[in-house]
Amino acid sequence: MRLLVFHGYLLHGTGSNVYNARLVAALAGQGHEVDLLSQERRAEDLPFVDAVGTWQRGEAVVRVLREPVHVTAWRPDIGNLLPVYVADRYEGIEARRFADCSDEEIAAYVGANVAAVRDVARRARPDAALANHLVVGPLVLARALGDDVPYAVKVHGSALEYTVKPQPERFLPAAREGLERARVVLVGSRHTAQSLWAALADPQLPARTRLGPPGVDVGAFRPRGRDQAAREVAQLAAALRAAAAARTRAATGSSFDRDPAAVAAALERLDLRGDDRHVAFVGKLIVSKGPDLLAAAWPLVLAEVPRARLVVVGFGAWRDALEDLLRALATGDLRAARAIAEDGRRREGGPRAPLRHLLAFLDGLVGGERERYLRAARDLPDRVVLTGRLEHEELAPLLAACEAQVVPSTYPEAFGMVAAEAASSGVLPLSAAHSGLAEVTATLAAAVPGAAASWLSFTVGHDAVRQIAGRLVAWLGASAEVRAQTREALVAVARERYSWDGVARGVVAAARGDLDALPPVPDAAAPTALATFRYTG
Repeated sequence: MRLLVFHGYLLHGTGSNVYNARLVAALAGQGHEVDLLSQERRAEDLPFVDAVGTWQRGEAVVRVLREPVHVTAWRPDIGNLLPVYVADRYEGIEARRFADCSDEEIAAYVGANVAAVRDVARRARPDAALANHLVVGPLVLARALGDDVPYAVKVHGSALEYTVKPQPERFLPAAREGLERARVVLVGSRHTAQSLWAALADPQLPARTRLGPPGVDVGAFRPRGRDQAAREVAQLAAALRAAAAARTRAATGSSFDRDPAAVAAALERLDLRGDDRHVAFVGKLIVSKGPDLLAAAWPLVLAEVPRARLVVVGFGAWRDALEDLLRALATGDLRAARAIAEDGRRREGGPRAPLRHLLAFLDGLVGGERERYLRAARDLPDRVVLTGRLEHEELAPLLAACEAQVVPSTYPEAFGMVAAEAASSGVLPLSAAHSGLAEVTATLAAAVPGAAASWLSFTVGHDAVRQIAGRLVAWLGASAEVRAQTREALVAVARERYSWDGVARGVVAAARGDLDALPPVPDAAAPTALATFRYTG
């Protein structure tokens, strides 16, 4: 089968970028031919890409990397502007939020992508297609393919929550036009389905909506002994050192830039063979991912587990603010910490929006507890390590070296992929109890020992900082038997329930319009329905 996949963004990093890279690799592995349209500028570095297509003076040019060609990565010429859902920086291009783009700019962006898809479709003659994101991928396929090629849509959540719902008068028409011809609409969770249905108010949409969560590379994200994990992380650090020494490429100003030497130095600070107890955060460093809550919780953890070390893996517009917050806490400057919390999103380029839960925690520190908290916070410079960005495959051994991972998102998540990857690695995922995260947690909680089930989630609210710390302290202090049983159960569930091959088979079924081959969205009375479904091909 020949498939056309429209993503529109990069193929490195996190979220939908990883989804599309892993999906296309799995499709190629199953024998399908794929034409993938994105804005990835280093597609030739990806092992599953066999050819790269670009446009020069309006003419398509294809450079074959290897034969036979199963995957061709195309980069449409969209000009200098890339509309995004969350403020970010990209190499060689201006990334600007949809909300901050004019109607004319968005129309030009859509038009350029429509022309590119039409050109690729004429050449490749795909049997079916997949559009990613509620806007504007489906709209591009609807206008470019018409009724000639059936297509499905994968709703990741970011376009819905950050773009369509805040400005429905501008973006709902595009979303509705894009979904009108879609055979199937895939969502990662019931939460996303309900949010989508409410936003579009289309009574016909639920009947075409099916579950289509991301997957986990269970071969890469697997348990490792402490020595093996430490050895692989050391090898990664050495490789990054070598890359830094041979580096000829200057920084571009993109959020995806990284200094290999700085990442290596951060990894080398970790005592993976010693007595340290490592806990990970993996994700974009933006306010909605909740890094402020975890930073504030860390002195509470250190007061009970002095050898605990937080490893922050990620990049984003709030990194400077996070570092300032950690510095303020470490020096006992709660006034500076409050100022950061008051600024909130303004530190990442958004409007001034106070971080209410962080403020509530800081204001609640009084008396002896305040003194104990500030005493423990002095160790933050040594006990928190920010690695910067790691490639997805680089993350696996580091995650396996950790004992827990925290997913403190305060905004709805379509699916808890990072939590599923942690579980597959034998690492306890502590996630916010909402949206798609809660549905993954329900799957895992049904399998682990009773005591551990309560350590898998916390409630986002004024008590969130204390809940995060309490869950982590309980897990790190649990008996060896409970911890071993929990890790075994987490790995078993992840291997049984999630795989990229299954995701790829589901996408093929969706693109064909085969609704019966896909799991329905579970009703509210069955929060663990996702746990009982397996793609069977």
